[in-house]
Amino acid sequence: MTMVSRRVFLSGALAGIAQTAIAGAPETSSFPRWRPDGFHLRTLPSGADLIARAGLGGRVGYVVADAHNGTILEAVNPVRGMPPASVAKAMTAAYGLDRLGPGYRFRTRVVTDGVLTNGRLEGDLWLIGGGDPLLDTDNLNLLTRDLADAGLREVTGQFRLVADALPLVHEIDPDQPPQVGYNPAVSGLNLNFNRVHFEWERAGEGYTLRMDARSENVRPPVSVSRMSLSDRASPVYLYEQLEDRDEWSVARGALGQNGARWLPVRRPDLYAAEVFKILARSRGIVLNGPEMGAAPPENALVLAEHVSEPLEDILRGMMRWSTNLTAEVVGLMASQAGGGAPDDLLGSAQLMNEWMQSRLGVRRPQFVDHSGLGADSRITPREMVRALVGTGANGGLRRVMRDIPMRDAEGNLVPDHPVEVVAKTGTLYFVSTLAGFARAPSGRDLAFAIFCGDLDRRALHDPADEQRPPGARTYNSGAKRLQQALIERWAAVYDEGA
Repeated sequence: MTMVSRRVFLSGALAGIAQTAIAGAPETSSFPRWRPDGFHLRTLPSGADLIARAGLGGRVGYVVADAHNGTILEAVNPVRGMPPASVAKAMTAAYGLDRLGPGYRFRTRVVTDGVLTNGRLEGDLWLIGGGDPLLDTDNLNLLTRDLADAGLREVTGQFRLVADALPLVHEIDPDQPPQVGYNPAVSGLNLNFNRVHFEWERAGEGYTLRMDARSENVRPPVSVSRMSLSDRASPVYLYEQLEDRDEWSVARGALGQNGARWLPVRRPDLYAAEVFKILARSRGIVLNGPEMGAAPPENALVLAEHVSEPLEDILRGMMRWSTNLTAEVVGLMASQAGGGAPDDLLGSAQLMNEWMQSRLGVRRPQFVDHSGLGADSRITPREMVRALVGTGANGGLRRVMRDIPMRDAEGNLVPDHPVEVVAKTGTLYFVSTLAGFARAPSGRDLAFAIFCGDLDRRALHDPADEQRPPGARTYNSGAKRLQQALIERWAAVYDEGA
């Protein structure tokens, strides 16, 4: 594709997107003839025009800057603090890469202070969590396999659990509905993203209910999380946290026929311990316990170990799938690596705020967690772009960001689009955010942040209601069209080859 055709494409695609913001996608895309005198640039709608045509309501703020030197090229409402939603994960990724390093790995170990002779272990056995946010039931199953392969058949002492690598946080955001799986607990020992699988099957006039810790290869049942039926009309789910288990009940009339969903776990340490014991028993190893808290001696023998992927790969997955647990774990671990000892997510987020100020030159960031799930976080578009520039136009953060596909005026993907965008998206009800890097056809690198939010409409929604409020889907799709239109505009106007 020649430079001329790229410019023509940009102008035509932008014109089409701007139309869709106010009148729906046209049946065909018209690409204006390229005019070397630059007339095409003068005919492009301004950023303010695109915002007005989108008609989102609330407030839209954005900043776009040269990614190498930070020079601001264009801005609208740049200094109004807005909820970043999951764009917060971009800062958490940068924080983790700086404090832990891209090669950092989480380790989950099984150790003993005893001696293994003829299959009999004289001593205690410890399962020690290292905070791994991706640990799953298959990983625990491999640990028990390694124990069996080492010849372990009997443990005379206690099965002990150590999960204090991170503070126990029962939920990320207390304002969320209790049953949503994206709001789990955080612990030094996590399993299956700290979710349990709830499945129901119609059986005559009643139901068969199952709770298990399924993964790709095994499905051990669990009792640390329990479900019962209720004849109430609403709410659909009720939750009670007991000292040693999660008690759930579900409204019978809401189940219908057969179905399943993932529910959050509030005591992931006990959840992991129960699953480990079940898997060990399946290999003939019976464990007594668990007992909590007692650390093994320094010279304890490592019998089995699971080592995670490097942090850079974990963060790349986090940015793609926007996993809240991963963000909170990485943020807490980064705070500890920097010498802090936070006992909750707010305290750790405050340490990240201080790091952003000292390391990236950001002014007054106000993050309340590391995932963006909490709607009280605030940052301005200008300071978000300042942070992006501070991480480096081609730095580690850019390498873990997700490719954002560009679309034509009809909403179809454009595989060979001349603008390359890597960014982090963020979505809450009536909040849609996008921040990252765009590379114009000439190769010029831009850093940008676009924050859209109608906080008045958001305030009308009960946060305990799992149902999407009316208008939220339309708002989100309109915001995404606007975000693409703005990027198309910047790539045309600020391309060094234009």
